[in-house]
Amino acid sequence: MKYGKTKDLLNQLVADLSQFSVVIHQTHWYMRGPEFLTLHPLMDTFMDEINAQLDVVSERLITLDGAPYSTLQEFADNTAIKDEIGTYERTIPERMAKLVEGYRYLADLYQEGIEISGEEGDDCTQDIFIGFKTEVEKKIWMLQAKLGLAPDVASDDSVKNL
Repeated sequence: MKYGKTKDLLNQLVADLSQFSVVIHQTHWYMRGPEFLTLHPLMDTFMDEINAQLDVVSERLITLDGAPYSTLQEFADNTAIKDEIGTYERTIPERMAKLVEGYRYLADLYQEGIEISGEEGDDCTQDIFIGFKTEVEKKIWMLQAKLGLAPDVASDDSVKNL
């Protein structure tokens, strides 16, 4: 199977991007506090960006003769990002930190994709992974700055199994 590992990783991303969009949406719905009016609409932008990545990843998988997950059950069964019940108890900084965790996970997954697609000689998919990793690292920087922290995008601490 040509590009087998790349296709597997693309499908992992389909599940994880779908789930992470829900995490962002939950932040959008359950956020409260003095920054609500600024951050609430920003979450729409974050969701749009993740959904745009999901579309590109899914369409690339189809281009490679793969079959992207397309049901809620498939997303749930295959994502590494855990579900959480919505609550109003989390502070805005806690919510932003949770988003940083998700973006870090995606950055690590994109890095894995860069390596795998490179090994398999799939330059086009590798280019997609490089571009999306760049976008995700910028989001980490921005969220970390919001939290008063350094970007720390080159950390050796990978966040797995959110």
